[in-house]
Amino acid sequence: MATVVQKFGGTSVATADKIRRAAGRAIAAREAGHHVIVVVSARGQTTDELVDLAHEITSRPSAREMDQLLSTGEQISIALVAMAIHAMGHGAISFTGGQVGLVTDSVHTKARIQKVDVERLKEQFAQGKIVIVAGFQGVDAHQNITTLGRGGSDTTAVALAAAMKMAGEKEIVCEIYTDVDGVYTADPRKVPTARKLDVISYEEMLELASLGAGVMHSRAVEFGKKFDIPIHVRSSLNDSKGTMITKEAASMEGIVVRGAALTRELAKVTIRAVPDTPGVAAKIFHEIAAANIVVDDIIQNISSDGQTDLSFTVAETDADDVADVAHRLAKEIGAGAVEFDKNISKVSIVGVGMRSHTGVAEKMFKALANARINIQMITTSEIKISCIIRRQDAEASLKAVHDAFQLNDEA
Repeated sequence: MATVVQKFGGTSVATADKIRRAAGRAIAAREAGHHVIVVVSARGQTTDELVDLAHEITSRPSAREMDQLLSTGEQISIALVAMAIHAMGHGAISFTGGQVGLVTDSVHTKARIQKVDVERLKEQFAQGKIVIVAGFQGVDAHQNITTLGRGGSDTTAVALAAAMKMAGEKEIVCEIYTDVDGVYTADPRKVPTARKLDVISYEEMLELASLGAGVMHSRAVEFGKKFDIPIHVRSSLNDSKGTMITKEAASMEGIVVRGAALTRELAKVTIRAVPDTPGVAAKIFHEIAAANIVVDDIIQNISSDGQTDLSFTVAETDADDVADVAHRLAKEIGAGAVEFDKNISKVSIVGVGMRSHTGVAEKMFKALANARINIQMITTSEIKISCIIRRQDAEASLKAVHDAFQLNDEA
């Protein structure tokens, strides 16, 4: 007997028929003799509608109250899925994140999971019930509702699978159901020639997810890698095989670039005339981290006359918060002007094969040059190359690099 965790995204529970289809998948797994946990997201555009509603009230709503508000979307979904399973003659019970024992830190709107208590899950399994859990949410040590950030239902699902494994379950299956057939070499909505991948390593998927590949949430992949939970990303609309996210195999290095991704909505912050002395950069990024703002790319120019320009990128949604910190810091450290550019995006390529192949960066830069796309910043890792570009060039840049590395062709 395995423990099967099935996660259904918002589009997979958007209508009554889709809810019944999701319920049917859960029942089929239960009838096969497995323990079943179903994690669901808010239906359709519910979360966006709740965000819009909040901004009708205030332009800068309290983070705590946003969590109170946004968590209601998943609560609707879990009750409806449980009702559908009941209507089909099977036992089920729904739980919020707090009710199932998912405890997080206290960072509202982007909390991180600290522990999961599986005892309540086991009690329901003993009664033969399918357990429906609200994704995207938990509670902190003070019983405040918290949310895990957009896409956090993926993280909930893999965290529950990991918790069951740590509790002694030998066989764990984690299925992420979505509205696409699996992980593609690029977003197929932006690059029609993108090809579905049969398998991808945790490292590659983690990079792609963090770079804007919306099919998986990066923190979910981190959980999968840490606890060795194979993740099957597949369509909720058919029974075809999807993409397995798993450990890196030696054969994977034969493929230089596995996929391309686009992070569309970024903001670039530049602090001019920063004193080029030890400890200044540490102070800047300590203060930004203390404000719970995640920094993406960082570029520091060559020092001249004891000063340097420091640029970094953040999610556009953090632009207002980082502006407050950056202006204050510039005064404290005696820097010059603070400049903001909200019209940027980032195009990236990812592949473990980059470790053993040369000429990858040159090929990417040439593809962008041929498309007459200017590169503003460049960052690299062992298996990734990213370029900051103008937002109006975003889709064109993604297509250019996808074509250059022939990612539409079978490996």
